[in-house]
Order: sequence, then structure tokens, then C-alpha cells
Amino acid sequence: MRKSMVIALGGNAIVGTDGTACSQKISIRKTMNALAKLIKKGHQLVITHGNGPQVGNLLLQMVNGCTSKNPVMPLDTIGAMTEGAIGYWMQQELNAVLHDAQVEKTAAAIVTQTLVSASDPAFKEPSKPIGPFYSKEEVTKQTGKHSEYLFKEDAGRGYRRVVPSPKPVTIIEYPVVKLMLENQMIPIAAGGGGIPVIEKNGQLKGIEGVIDKDFSAAKLAENISADELIILTSVDHVYLNFNKPEQKMLTKVSVQKLKQYIKEGQFAPGSMLPKIEATIDFVERTGKSALITSLKNVELLEDDPIGTVITR
Repeated sequence: MRKSMVIALGGNAIVGTDGTACSQKISIRKTMNALAKLIKKGHQLVITHGNGPQVGNLLLQMVNGCTSKNPVMPLDTIGAMTEGAIGYWMQQELNAVLHDAQVEKTAAAIVTQTLVSASDPAFKEPSKPIGPFYSKEEVTKQTGKHSEYLFKEDAGRGYRRVVPSPKPVTIIEYPVVKLMLENQMIPIAAGGGGIPVIEKNGQLKGIEGVIDKDFSAAKLAENISADELIILTSVDHVYLNFNKPEQKMLTKVSVQKLKQYIKEGQFAPGSMLPKIEATIDFVERTGKSALITSLKNVELLEDDPIGTVITR
């Protein structure tokens, strides 16, 4: 059965072996080859992606090279820059793959804004680590230059800047995504969770923060009434007691069960937990199913999904 699918790719799956543009494009080409198999089967894809490593690298370059005449760009702008760069690589590589496969479809990236609430609690409690690790002495230097920056110790490895991670309210450009799908195009949208914006006096304003890309993927899937949300990760399934002798694979699980497992602390906060929470949000709001799986599994998808299916 042909479906409309929102597929969320992680930023670490893009970064390649050494973080260079060439390395990242090679990594993206492999991913696009896998997704092209779904397109050839007749599925309508919307591709979203993370940008965490890329934001960190660009921020480091800016911090190391900034002067009063060449200042660090605000975080929403850095998000837009990396979303644009990754979207460019993706559309170029996917279009090349489709051309070689003689599939007459076009992929195009949209620099996407994500509306968030100015009263989101995340703005009072920044928690999302970004950028490099710093020593105490380096933190003092950074706060001397940028008094608005907030740093927190990260698992004994040093200090990192932390920023708000608000929840998405809606994806501003979702009507464009729908229009592209109606015209048999392949949108690449909500990259890096989208650029966080708030509404002020009837206008959109960028705001410092990083939106979790899995939550934005779920919101985009809801906005465009997609048949399915697919979140790709490094493991084939969701597991209970992950990496322990009593590890258990989940193939099909209800939202109710997942909420119970969250209370038990089964999922790592910076890894699997946001993926689980995003799929719960999508399933509860739409009544449709979501899938958490790996890239090698997604290209094999037929009528029966391979991975962990989340249902109501």
C-alpha cells in the first residue's frame, strides 16, 4: 500500500567520517540511495533531518573567529545556515540518485520556521547542550565576551553552553510541503527541528533555541496528515534494558505501555527518550502509527514494517 511518510534522519547519520562537506555528502548519498527505494515503490516521502553536529561545528568556527566587526551570529540564524547547507546537499544527492534510477521526481529543500510559544517553560530552564566543551577558565572568557550565554557542566567532561529547547506548536511552511506533495515532489523540510520563531505583533521573530528534530518531524507529520511517522536511529528496534543481559526487543507497543516504560526510566534522556515522546505525541494526536527503526530496515519496508511500531 502506498503511503505518505515523514522520515526523520539524525544529524550524526549525516556528519560522515570527518565532518568535511565531501564526507557528509558521501554519507548523505548512501542515505538517499536507501530512501530512493521507497520512492520507487510509490511512497510519498517528506524528509526531515537533525543538525546537532553541524550547528556545533559552525558555532565553534564562529566563536574562534569572532571579532567586534565579525560577531557570532544568533542561534536561530546558525540553525538556518546549517538547515540550508544540509538541505542543499540532500536535494542534490537525492536528485542525482533519482536521475540515475530514471525516476521523474524532484526533491527540494525548504528553509523551515517552527513556531514555538514565548511562554514555553524551556525558555526559563535552558537544558540543550550545544557547541564544544570548555574548561572553567574558558567559560569565564566566553561569558566575558557573551554575557547572555549560560554554561553547565556536562557529565564531568567540561562545560557546554546550554540553550532552550521549546516544543513546536506548528510548522510555518507546512502548506508549502503539502503543495509540493500534491505536485509529486519530495520536500526536505524542518531540518534541525526548524528555525524557532515566536509570533509578536502579528510578525514572526527568530528566538535563541534548538528544537528537537523528532518533535518537529512529528508535528510536521500531523500538520500534513501523513499516513506514518518514521524515525530513523542507529538501532533496528527500541529495547527495554538496553545493552544489559536482560535486554528485550520491542516490535509492537502501545502508547500506554511506552508511558509506563518511561516512568521506569527505560529510555536514555538524550538518545531514545525524545524519539519515544515524539512518536507518542504523533500517535495520540492523529490515531495513526509511528515506526522507530534503522536505515537498513527502512529500505526493506513493504506492507509489514520492520522495527518498533507504536500504536494507540
